[in-house]
Amino acid sequence: MSDDNNLNDNNSDMLGDAKKGARKAAEKAEEFAEEAKESAKEFAKEAKETFNNASGENKKVLAGILAIVLGSLGIHKFILGYNKEGIILLAVTLIVGFFTCGLGAGLTGLIGIIEGIIYLTKSDEEFYNTYQVGQKPWF
Repeated sequence: MSDDNNLNDNNSDMLGDAKKGARKAAEKAEEFAEEAKESAKEFAKEAKETFNNASGENKKVLAGILAIVLGSLGIHKFILGYNKEGIILLAVTLIVGFFTCGLGAGLTGLIGIIEGIIYLTKSDEEFYNTYQVGQKPWF
């Protein structure tokens, strides 16, 4: 009988130790979860700041390539937020181009190529200051 009692006591002790270990593990898991949550918040904040700072460069490359490829449609103007100028390019391409057998589209295409080259050759800071802060719509 005493062996059974010893065995029961040992089992109870092991069960108690296992419960304590599980509680400690749960507490540690909660601590790690809180740390991970804080790290994720910091990472999200840094990523947002980085995106906001890099958005000028992204617009520069996108606007430059679109100006060279689709400059006659004025899409690069819409990317930079110059809606009036984009509509002007689009109207000249479609309306004037129709009546002049494509001469208007050729002219606006040339404007797009020139602007695309200008956009891509400027430094990121100069592009940002000129076209996004200074709001210079043409050339």
